[in-house]
Amino acid sequence: MFENFDINFLIFGIMPYAALTILVVGSIARYDRDQYTWKSSSSQLLRRKQLMWGSILFHVGIITIFFGHLVGLFTPVWVLDALGVPYALKQWMAVIIGGPAGIAALIGGTLLLHRRLTEPRIRATSSWMDITIMVLIWLQLAIGLLTITQTLQHMDGSEMVRFMSWSQSIVTWNINAWVTVVDVHWLYKLHIFLGLIITALFPFSRLVHMVSGFAAPVKYLTRPGYQIVRSRRGKALPKRSAPKSTPAE
Repeated sequence: MFENFDINFLIFGIMPYAALTILVVGSIARYDRDQYTWKSSSSQLLRRKQLMWGSILFHVGIITIFFGHLVGLFTPVWVLDALGVPYALKQWMAVIIGGPAGIAALIGGTLLLHRRLTEPRIRATSSWMDITIMVLIWLQLAIGLLTITQTLQHMDGSEMVRFMSWSQSIVTWNINAWVTVVDVHWLYKLHIFLGLIITALFPFSRLVHMVSGFAAPVKYLTRPGYQIVRSRRGKALPKRSAPKSTPAE
């Protein structure tokens, strides 16, 4: 029955849809059921200098990488052809911009992870998911930097086009998308696999505060001047009657 089963089909053909489904459904469910956890808990009073440097390096690096992957993977190939952008140029831009951004994010992530693991008061208030997601992101950044060693061997852009085709085929529900990346280097496969794991864990971790960051400008434009507070009480408190005024003596 499983003679012709290929693990690549499970990871690169089925897992992306499972991870995206968990991401969307899990995020909606968490926001609806427990909005009070939809945040990144502050610990800025502890080792503030290390937090500042770690946070700046990590966030600048990770945001650059995120949007770089978003634009790089989901820009249709025909757009590059129409604009006359050589694949090799795009590949060099990915290395030149993504490399330093990855190093910055890795250094920042190391500072943040070290602070969380070695400061007893922060460790005591950290959940297992806080630590797990930081370790996974650190590993993902390290593996991403290691893939540059393989990228430099394909500076004609051929490997980049394969990953673009795979990503865009997933979005367009092409069941055979996995075939595109079936024989790429194992570092690339591990990088994709870890990315899918992080995507699936997103709704259950502190990463959800990213959505609040992107949605904040829209929220304040559409609801200016007041704050919405949601009560945890199952039913509303009884209304109090107005106090009776006493006649003056």
